[in-house]
Order: sequence, then C-alpha cells, then structure tokens
Amino acid sequence: MSLFLMVFTVCLLVSVATVTALMLSRTPRYRTQAQDMLDLFDAVLDNRASEARWHTLIGYPIRHDAYLENLRRRSQHLMETHGRPWQAAQGGSLFSRSGREELVALRDHLAVHQALQGGEYRA
Repeated sequence: MSLFLMVFTVCLLVSVATVTALMLSRTPRYRTQAQDMLDLFDAVLDNRASEARWHTLIGYPIRHDAYLENLRRRSQHLMETHGRPWQAAQGGSLFSRSGREELVALRDHLAVHQALQGGEYRA
C-alpha cells in the first residue's frame, strides 16, 4: 500500500508540474520584420527563393505593423497577377518581367522607408 501511495504521489506531482508549466508558458509568436521582407525580395529578384519560401512569409498576416501588412498584401496581389511558380520550380524566375519590375519598386520603397525609420536616409 505504501508503494502505491508513493507512486501515486510522484505521478500527481509530475502531472501538476506539467499542467502548471503549460499554463504559465506562452505560445510562440513569429513577428515578420522589414529586414525579413527585404531579404525575401532580394532572394526572389536573384532567383534564389522558392514558391514555398515566398508563401511562408507573404502568407502570414502581420498584425504588429500596418505598413508591413499593407506591403504584404500588395506582394500577395503581385503573386496573384504576375506570379509564375511553374518556372521557379524549373530554375526560372518566380515573377514575370513586369512582376519583377513591380517587386523592385516595392523593395526600393521598403528600403527607403526603413532608412527613414532608422535616420540613415540622406537626400
């Protein structure tokens, strides 16, 4: 009987500790930053990004920065209108020529915005 009580007590303590740890821990959050988007745009323009990488970053809503969310939506629309994922799978570009031109404009706009935010922009 004492063995049963000892095993029961140990199991109860482990269970309570596990529940307590789970209740006190937070769920992990991923926050997309401007540099992440710049890196993705550069990779796409250099034909180094896959469709999966594009959708991983652009498909995830950005709730902490309205500017980045707007840029993400514009990028999503860009993929819908100018995307060519079948060519990217064969080593080609993820976008058509006009899509790459629009992506360059988005990338430059984001880079200038980041420079202005950091105080690095010189006219």
